[in-house]
Amino acid sequence: MVEWHGFAGAVKRMPQTTIQRNRAKLRAYPEEVSMSEQLLQETARRAARYLESLTDRDVVPTDEAVENLSKFDEELPEGPSAAQDVLALLDDFGSPATVATAGGRYFGFVIGGVLPATLAANWLAGAWDQNVGLVVMSPIAAKLEDVALSWLLDILKLPAESGGAFVTGASMANFTCLAAARHAVLARVGWDVEAQGLYGAPEITVVVGEEAHSTLFKALAMLGLGRERVIRVPVDGQGRMLAEQLPQLSGPAIVCVQAGNVNTGAFDPFREACEIAHRVGAWVHVDGAFGLWAAASTEYAHLAVGVEQADSWATDAHKWLNVPYDSGLALVRDAQQLRGAMALSAAYLPQREKREPFAYTPEASRRARAVEVWAALKSLGRKGVAELIEMDCRHARRFAEGLRAAGYEVLNEVVLNQVLVKFGDAETTRRVLQAIQEDGTLWVGETHWQGHTAIRISVSSWATTAADVERSLEAILRIAQEQA
Repeated sequence: MVEWHGFAGAVKRMPQTTIQRNRAKLRAYPEEVSMSEQLLQETARRAARYLESLTDRDVVPTDEAVENLSKFDEELPEGPSAAQDVLALLDDFGSPATVATAGGRYFGFVIGGVLPATLAANWLAGAWDQNVGLVVMSPIAAKLEDVALSWLLDILKLPAESGGAFVTGASMANFTCLAAARHAVLARVGWDVEAQGLYGAPEITVVVGEEAHSTLFKALAMLGLGRERVIRVPVDGQGRMLAEQLPQLSGPAIVCVQAGNVNTGAFDPFREACEIAHRVGAWVHVDGAFGLWAAASTEYAHLAVGVEQADSWATDAHKWLNVPYDSGLALVRDAQQLRGAMALSAAYLPQREKREPFAYTPEASRRARAVEVWAALKSLGRKGVAELIEMDCRHARRFAEGLRAAGYEVLNEVVLNQVLVKFGDAETTRRVLQAIQEDGTLWVGETHWQGHTAIRISVSSWATTAADVERSLEAILRIAQEQA
């Protein structure tokens, strides 16, 4: 095989270092360009080997692998390095130090794996190197945003006229949706918040459930609405908002509800909350980072009844749709409210009738995330998405059944993909958790929920098999007995 030094190798042999001179060199030596295929083939070989290793390796890296990260501790190189050498360093010392979240035995957070079609799409989109800010910048990226958005609204059973933004994750999706909400509720009382800011603006009442996710509060803080200036509504024993405890509202108001409690998987009463809020013109926002995907399954859609009546929805594609990081979705019933909050104008930017992607997101320039979302939906189809959701929920129930049968306390009603379990008092539960994490068969995390210290098991990967669940369950029960 011809030794590949690629673009960096060409630079080494040249006294000039400007981009223009490098491009001239590549044009003068077309054989150099063909070598890029060899680098990509080597990347594919190494990536495939990594993915194949996930079946047998521990979920967490070994101490040696973590110590070997010192290989990356160096001063910024004065000169270039061959691309193949850079790749080898990343794989030889980086791959062993990863956490195997792409495998089937990672249950610590709500983290999906990477569907084969979405990984392939990610690689191709990386080669395209498209900026999806404007249609003219990338017709294909803009088209796939339009198609993927239409499919998402269909499969999630949300109003077809809704607008949408492809953002980094649920944190930014909550921010984007709440910015649209802020825009809308203040516009109704004659205040242009984008032009005039919040100084002197009418006060906005924000209502959240007692167990709203922390990223929602972060979004409220960034929007100037405050973490502390919210009305917290009590919840029941599963973390569901008690609709009858919603306060009397008047004036500009935003009510935030939740699809999928991060600990229990429980859903707030959407229909009741929307009815109460809309009666007085309040905006209803749904934080549905993973739980919103229940609507895609006939078996679990009942949990999301009424969610379509809300005004905005935040969810992730890198959780239950299993696309690569990062991929969040902000969906807003009235697309013009989203556009009003996110609009950007400049003399050099075209303002067309058709949807310009930059007009719906906080960022102007961004990568083409919709390519992977489209690939996931295209490869799975409606039936495949439903089967993915239902499979993971079956796995969660199996965890709960096995733990209960062994005499351990499962704290939640396992309505979706989340399982909370404790192994006695807090000290014992933490001891079991530490031993599980050190064992490496699987990874789970600690949580604190309604006065309990517990272990949370989140099942959200396409890669998790029944065998993975049984292997993981056996490890948990063995370790719990040893630590008793």
